[in-house]
Amino acid sequence: QVQLVESGGGLVQAGGSLRLSCAASGSSVNINVVQWYRQAPGKQRELVATITRAGPRNYADFVKGRFTISKDNAKNTVYLQMNSLKPEDTARYYCSVTTTLNGNYWGQGTQVTVSS
Repeated sequence: QVQLVESGGGLVQAGGSLRLSCAASGSSVNINVVQWYRQAPGKQRELVATITRAGPRNYADFVKGRFTISKDNAKNTVYLQMNSLKPEDTARYYCSVTTTLNGNYWGQGTQVTVSS
């Protein structure tokens, strides 16, 4: 079992920045992939960024060059640095992990609101 807690969301003006955190506990040593998703009201959940145990990262086209995913293994925490935020980035952001045993876990999410 892996427990995830997201934090760092809030209200920010367009062009501003936020850093989201996803803290893992439990069987975090088995985490293989960490992903950030987001879901805006009335829209489907979409993948934002991925980081793997080995380190490779991938980003959705709509955040490339603006968002950066990183991890601190000592703190069992993954971050999503979000710069140059746009109103269309407004959504609830979720952290999801997949373990080496193919377990999949989700956090409760953190709300990001970008005002124009």
